[in-house]
Amino acid sequence: MTHPPQIDIIYTKVDEAPQLASASLLPIIQSFATAAGITVGTKDISLAGRIISAFPEYLTDDQRQPDDLAELGELVKSPTANIIKLPNISASVPQLVAAIRELQAKGYAIPDYPENPGNEVEKSIRVRFDAIKGSAVNPVLREGNSDRRAAIAVKNYAKANPHSMGKWSPDSKTVVSTMAANDFYSNETSVTLTAAQAGPARIELVAGDGDVTVLKDGVKYTAGTIVDATFMSARALDAFLAEQIASTKAAGILFSVHLKSTMMKVSDPIIFGHVVKAFLQPVFDKYGEHLQAAGVNPNSGLGTMLDQIATLPNGAEILAAIEAVMADRPPLYMVNSDRGITNLHVSSDVIIDASIPALLRAGGKGWGPDGKASDTNCIIPDSTYAPIYDESTRYFKETGALDPRTAGTVQNVGLMAQKAEEYGSHPTTFEIPHAGTVRIVAANGDILHEHVVEAGDIWRSASTKQAPIEDWVNLAISRQKAEGCQAIFWLDETRAHDAELLKYVRPILAAAGVEDKFLILTPRAATRLSLETIRQGKNSISISGNVLRDYLTDLFPILELGTSAKMLSIVKLMNGGGMFETGAGGSAPKHVQQLQEENHLRWDSLGEFCALGESLKFLAETKHSDKARILGHAVDRATQDVLDHNKSPEAKVGQTDNRTSHFYFALYWARALASQNEDPDLIAHFAPIAKALEENEARILAELASAEGKPADLGGYYLTDPTRTADIMRSSRTLKEILG
Repeated sequence: MTHPPQIDIIYTKVDEAPQLASASLLPIIQSFATAAGITVGTKDISLAGRIISAFPEYLTDDQRQPDDLAELGELVKSPTANIIKLPNISASVPQLVAAIRELQAKGYAIPDYPENPGNEVEKSIRVRFDAIKGSAVNPVLREGNSDRRAAIAVKNYAKANPHSMGKWSPDSKTVVSTMAANDFYSNETSVTLTAAQAGPARIELVAGDGDVTVLKDGVKYTAGTIVDATFMSARALDAFLAEQIASTKAAGILFSVHLKSTMMKVSDPIIFGHVVKAFLQPVFDKYGEHLQAAGVNPNSGLGTMLDQIATLPNGAEILAAIEAVMADRPPLYMVNSDRGITNLHVSSDVIIDASIPALLRAGGKGWGPDGKASDTNCIIPDSTYAPIYDESTRYFKETGALDPRTAGTVQNVGLMAQKAEEYGSHPTTFEIPHAGTVRIVAANGDILHEHVVEAGDIWRSASTKQAPIEDWVNLAISRQKAEGCQAIFWLDETRAHDAELLKYVRPILAAAGVEDKFLILTPRAATRLSLETIRQGKNSISISGNVLRDYLTDLFPILELGTSAKMLSIVKLMNGGGMFETGAGGSAPKHVQQLQEENHLRWDSLGEFCALGESLKFLAETKHSDKARILGHAVDRATQDVLDHNKSPEAKVGQTDNRTSHFYFALYWARALASQNEDPDLIAHFAPIAKALEENEARILAELASAEGKPADLGGYYLTDPTRTADIMRSSRTLKEILG
């Protein structure tokens, strides 16, 4: 019996622009790695791949594929794990439905997504789809905490080649608006479980007459776990939104809402639906019964609603009513002004950690329906993390924009292992069906949490295990020691969850004798101090929980570098392995659209280069491989050369694109390996490759440029045709012949 070869590095197959880039870059990586005896394999965590693997009984043998995400979920618990993870789609319902339809059109008998399941079969199908939508990948793979920062080469390049920054005015009307009461922050309770309370708990809703509905049973908690519970009042949310619509119109600025419907895939689409309904309240008041009977759900967004309404017998009348209401409302913040796509069209189109930093970078301006930049009311319903954006807005009004040429950097150490905090709350989030009291009952019968709720309220619970917390604090100690700079725990002692966290943080710092090396500040105060610090050209380390990790690792990179896609992200897996993440994919759909229209891909693979170098150096440590170490350091040199010689992709046809950048990366990587003096075998292999790439530079560039400016047919969007994609992304015959 033969066994498959050991795979040293897993390179994930994903979606959209990062996957198109992989069609060009991965063959280069595999060619170079093979010469050093290193195997680089793939695992499919794309949206299409996850859908296909979830419904094997509906498919033919040729169509079925294994559940690679589940396999990776086991691998990340191994000390040998070495994974390069690219950004994948965290699907909203419209994206999920679009992917299903594309697969069905390609002959995959995937069932339809049941918006309103009517029987047990549909309920079972819905459960499987719900496990795929939203951020279904990261909670499975993130079995470690996050060390995320700008590589030195990237930061130096940003200083030497500063990105544009909008001008801030002290008179800017841009504001951040959030709820003052009855939201997740104000209603939160938190407790750390004792050994007696550990074990399977249940979440139940007790009605006024004593009738008990079990919302979730068998929720497993270990001793030392911090368990939180909270809710957002639907009544308070609706009142808040009505106030914001009126105040935004009175101020004459754009109305915008900023959520995280991808990661908070249960709660935030519900909140988004409240926003859509509030904005169109007169329409729902008049036609609500018609819309409900037709299955129109505002949670799906305005785009889906308009399509559904157009098919109704009185659709034209309702659409006219919507148009009239929209004309009377404040102008909406736009996703795409030219195409008429508003903030309210799709819940996943405006993601808070990308949208607000971009607005801050632009001087507090958002794009309106007229295609012009305008001041904006940035509505963040829950007040837990809104202060970081409110304080940033206030700070820039006072001081003006940050100067990327002189700014320091904010690194991050993030608590995210084992589904820590809110990002692990999906299975324990509920839209309350009727009034009553929600409570969590521990294994020993103790009542951990109780909340009096009304119908429509959004209740959720999250948990954070002891071992990830301890690992996170120790990682922070290690990073502060390595950097020697300011380090801040972004924790609010008046918040219930943070108060429990601090019961772990302070003793660990004291035991290590490093209390004086760290500050503990509220997110608002930490935001102000961090901005002041980097304005002075100094550095800071933000040490934060899971959601803030996500927000801060977009906020500061977008201000410092112009993008968060170029960050170095190392996940130190708790059992000894390593995962190396490659940046943000928020702009990926626009990049695909441009490639389809004119065969130019402006996706920048700098994040992949950085992750590859770290992955190879990690492999060198774990496998005691000098060749892997040499390859890794050569990647670092090649990355620096790509930056120094301005070979990163640009926006327009005729300029450097992703494929051209990959050619130069291969050239510089081969040169670095040919010029090192440690390994004669690598020199012998790569010296002729470097020479051939240099001598054929003009021919390769001409071959890569020959197809630009014309439409490119990928044979799909969520499931592209592999042959067509390879032909498009590897269009230089000469380059393929040299690399083999």
